[in-house]
Amino acid sequence: MFLVLKQSIEIAFKSLLTQKARSFLTMLGIIIGVGSVVIIISVGAGAQSLILGQIETLGANLIGVLPGGSEEDEPPASAMGIVITTLTYDDAMALSKKNNVPNLKALVAYSNGAATLEWGNNSYEGTISGVTHNYMLVEGGSIESGRFISEEEETNLSKVVVLGSTVKEELFGESVAVGKRIKIKKRLFEVIGVMAERGTVAFQDYDNKIFVPIKTMQKVIAGVNHISMIRAKVDNENNIDRAIEDMKLTLRDRHDITGTENDDFTVRSSAQALDMITVITNALRYFLAAMAALSLIVGGIGIMNIMLVSVSERTREIGLRKAVGANRSRILVQFLFESITVTLFGGFIGIVAGFIISYIISFVANLLGYDWAFSVSIFSIVLSLGVSAMVGVIFGVYPANKASKLEPVEALRYE
Repeated sequence: MFLVLKQSIEIAFKSLLTQKARSFLTMLGIIIGVGSVVIIISVGAGAQSLILGQIETLGANLIGVLPGGSEEDEPPASAMGIVITTLTYDDAMALSKKNNVPNLKALVAYSNGAATLEWGNNSYEGTISGVTHNYMLVEGGSIESGRFISEEEETNLSKVVVLGSTVKEELFGESVAVGKRIKIKKRLFEVIGVMAERGTVAFQDYDNKIFVPIKTMQKVIAGVNHISMIRAKVDNENNIDRAIEDMKLTLRDRHDITGTENDDFTVRSSAQALDMITVITNALRYFLAAMAALSLIVGGIGIMNIMLVSVSERTREIGLRKAVGANRSRILVQFLFESITVTLFGGFIGIVAGFIISYIISFVANLLGYDWAFSVSIFSIVLSLGVSAMVGVIFGVYPANKASKLEPVEALRYE
C-alpha cells in the first residue's frame, strides 16, 4: 500500500512539473484565499491588541456613564453618535456625593460640542469639552503653563478656556497664550492654561483638546441642559462592581425608574468595555476570514476545471496504464493526489505570502507609532492547510472519478 501511495505521489509531482505555468495558475486561487485568511486573522489580532492596549492605558479602575439604556452585552445608542439627553449635571453631582457612591475617588462630567476658536488672524476648529474641575484627577495629564478650571469657575459661567498643546501652537505659535483673550462663538474667553503635550491615548488626541467649564459650555456655547457622559475613578479595582451598583441605584432613584429594563442610562467599567470590544473584534475577524475563505471555493473550481482538462489530455496515458494492469483505484488515487498536491502547495505558498505581508503591515504600523503586535496564529495555519486539503479532495474527486471510469480500449482510441 505504501509503495502504491509513493508511486502515486511521484507521478503527481512529475505531472505538475511538466506544466509549471498551468500548475501555478491553478494554485493561484488557493494562494490568494489562504493568504487572505492568514492576513485577515493576523491583522485582526494586531488591531485587536492595539485597541485593547489603548483602552487599558486609561486604567482598570474607571467607570463610564452614558445616556440611554442598553442590553448588557451591547453598546448604548449614544456611543454610536446618537444624541440622548437623559443625563444631567445634577446627576453627576449626585453621583459624586460620598453618601451615594462611597467608593468613587473622583468624577468628571462632560458636555461636548464643536466650535471655532479665533485669535487675531488665526483660527482653530475643533471639539470643545465642557468639563468639571476634577478632570485631571480622572483623566490624568498635566498643566504646562497657567492652571486648570477651578470649582468656582465650573458653576458661575466663567468665560475661561484651557488649550491642548497643539491648539495653542495653531493659534499662538511661540507666543505666550496664558492671559490672552480668544473668541469662541463671538464671545471673548480668557486663556487660563495650556496642557502639557500628551499625545494620543485610547485613540484620543489629548493635544487637540479644548476645555471650558461645563456650565459655560451648556449655557453659553451649546445652549443645552444635558451632558454627554460621566467618567469616574474608583478608589480600588476590587470595589468596581459595588460602585457600579451604587451608581445605578442613585440614577434610578433620581430618574424615578423601577426595574433594570427601564434604565435610561448605561454604566460600564473599563473591564466590561474591554470584554465587549474583544467579543466584537473576534466576531469581525472570523467573519472577514470566512469571507476570504470563499475565494478558496473559486480556487477549487479552477482546480477541478484544470484537472478535467488534464484527464482529457491524458486519456491515452490512462488507457495505456489500465491496459498494463492499473486498476480503477490506482487511477483514482493518482488524480486525487495531483489535486491535493496542487492545493497543499498553493496553501503553503499562501501561508508564506500571508506571513510576509502580515509582518510588513505590523512593521509599518509600528513605524507610524502604533503598538501593533505581529501575530500569526497556529490556528490560522492549521485552518488554511486543512481547508486547502479539503478543497483538493472535494474538487478533485469528480475529475479523478471520471478518469478512473475510462475504458482501456476507448481510451487508447482517443485522439
